[in-house]
Amino acid sequence: MLSRNEPVMHFLLSRRSKPAKTLSAPIPKKDELLELLSAAARTPDHGKLVPWRFIVLHKKKLSQLGTLVESIGSQESIPEEKILKAKKQLENGHLAVAVIEVQKHSEKIPKIEQTYSAGAVCLALLNAASAAGWGANWLTGWHVHDKGFIKNGLGLKDNESVAGLIYIGTPSITPPERPRPNLDEIVEWQ
Repeated sequence: MLSRNEPVMHFLLSRRSKPAKTLSAPIPKKDELLELLSAAARTPDHGKLVPWRFIVLHKKKLSQLGTLVESIGSQESIPEEKILKAKKQLENGHLAVAVIEVQKHSEKIPKIEQTYSAGAVCLALLNAASAAGWGANWLTGWHVHDKGFIKNGLGLKDNESVAGLIYIGTPSITPPERPRPNLDEIVEWQ
């Protein structure tokens, strides 16, 4: 007989991302972060391809990426407000983990399943950080899909892309609960 894990269900039913702009120091130490990454790496992975990897970005690197985003955005005629938002997001961060999708050749496993696994890693890392008592937020934006950012900022290969930046730190505020989907509108019983 299965037993219900009440603390885990309570966590899952009440979990809430903390806005990245409200996260500050202290941040997880290396051993604490390795525990979170270990939890995230337990994500379902059809075919055991491990179609993802992690890049840990600390304050100095995030600031450098903010400068790069400003340069790239200006060259590519990105609207100024979008450039400033991306730059501020990066420069305000104390720690972010870039979850990198690594598409691997497989006769058996479709590319979309590899993408789903990389997305699941993002959520698993977000949940692990939150469960460990940290604030966490999964963010993307125009810049994480930009070739200049991917190549020059993160040094990714042609078969790699950014699934998400997971910001982790100490929350300075508790955001209010946000509206959640109405299950009557999104669940179909057959």
